[in-house]
Amino acid sequence: MNREAEENKKNRRRSRVSRRAFLLGGGAAGGLVLADALVREPRAFQVQEVVLPLAKVPPGRELRLVHLSDLHIRSFHGYFEKVARTVNGLEPDLILLTGDYLEQRRNLDGVQRFVSMLKAPGGIFAVQGNWEYWARLEGENLRRHFARWGATLLINRSHDLDLHGVPLSVLGLDYPSPSDRVKLLARMAAPERVNLLLSHVPAFDHQALEGRIDLILCGHTHGGQVRLPFVPPFYLPRFSEPFIEGLYRVGPEETPLYVTRGVGTSILPVRFLCRPEITLLRLHAA
Repeated sequence: MNREAEENKKNRRRSRVSRRAFLLGGGAAGGLVLADALVREPRAFQVQEVVLPLAKVPPGRELRLVHLSDLHIRSFHGYFEKVARTVNGLEPDLILLTGDYLEQRRNLDGVQRFVSMLKAPGGIFAVQGNWEYWARLEGENLRRHFARWGATLLINRSHDLDLHGVPLSVLGLDYPSPSDRVKLLARMAAPERVNLLLSHVPAFDHQALEGRIDLILCGHTHGGQVRLPFVPPFYLPRFSEPFIEGLYRVGPEETPLYVTRGVGTSILPVRFLCRPEITLLRLHAA
């Protein structure tokens, strides 16, 4: 009996040690995940390259576009400098921005520093997001700021240009985007031009485009910002679903629509399995 009692005592001691080791190991793993989500991943942006054939691009030509969205600049620091340097290093013909540059702090100085760093021979074109309206720094006031920084803010307007001999129009759909506004803007698109539509939100009436647009670029979703494998995002902002990230086909002509995960974070400064994104789009002949 004494031997059996002693053995039981040893087993109980080993069981306590195993539980303690398990809890410590789980705590360490949880700490690593938390550090990744709070510290590493929100600054670990990647360049996502998308090669896309378009019928209106002549053979032998290529248009290089960089698409950025959802900066949410609370304070300007080295991360945004690195993003801007990386963008310029991609040698884009055009830089296209799809909204949410600000946060509650209304940090126009930070946005100015970032936008002023960007360089593209064809220009920098932008639309507004919901945070510009929430921060009450929108409309004509913001358009004048962007113009001083060397960028064109399009508020339900179109801008025509020529890239490598390819006639191209950038159309800026403002937030929010009712169907009648979408239809009016789409009718500015000339059929002989490559027509790029910028919209902060991906979920709007694509049928109202009437097949006049060649490519749609959007942000807003952050790709879900916090993801788990094989599970839908825990949260997507209004005017997102069913779009999360990546390339989709929409409307009567199955127009390509690309949703970027964005550069910054919103609400909480956290990303998990959803890295920030700089999108390089290479458009070539179909």
